[in-house]
Amino acid sequence: MIEILVVDDQGLIRNAVRDLVAQEADLRLVGSAENGIEAVRMTRDLRPDVVVMDVRMPLLDGIEATRMITHDPELGDVRVLILTTFDDDPDYVVRGVQSGASGFVGKSAEPDVLVAAIRTVHQGDGLLSPRATRHLLDRHAGAPVSGEVHPDLARLTERELDVLRHVAEGRTNQQIADRLGITVLTVKTHINRTMAKVGRHDRSQLVVLAYETGLVIPHYR
Repeated sequence: MIEILVVDDQGLIRNAVRDLVAQEADLRLVGSAENGIEAVRMTRDLRPDVVVMDVRMPLLDGIEATRMITHDPELGDVRVLILTTFDDDPDYVVRGVQSGASGFVGKSAEPDVLVAAIRTVHQGDGLLSPRATRHLLDRHAGAPVSGEVHPDLARLTERELDVLRHVAEGRTNQQIADRLGITVLTVKTHINRTMAKVGRHDRSQLVVLAYETGLVIPHYR
């Protein structure tokens, strides 16, 4: 059973998530909060598996609340899924990843997308919606590349760099395995080793790293 805390200053959103969770046999809503301060307090009290977090809220915004939750050593197993409107706050995509969020879903997403996202981050995988990925590309498009290996990437093997490139381009583990001719388990092993070497804790942070270091260059323009 995946236990969920929903955080949003709009009652309509909280109720919508509650009703959605009630329809899924493996999900259970354990609480709801209206602001970041309540979110941090209730996370410490309830220890949910996943916090579905809004960004713009009174008293304490979702980015800072996420940072406080993910950097609390006693809450190491709690995952934060940010639910927001990316059109209104594209800069929050990068800030959210840096604060420790495991995933992003737009409020306009279909219900099954949100449910799948909750399950994904609970399993320990990161999740970036197509729109969130686009904002990452916009943020890092045109970033200068020196030709030298970035220090954060220096410890990675060629195979780990290959896998990281595919992760940053939005491919699933199965797609990466098919392209590289290796097993899905091997892909997961490379990803886990990469996260350990570069000090990132989930897939979303690996995507940001790939663009920040110039390992992957936006090419859609």
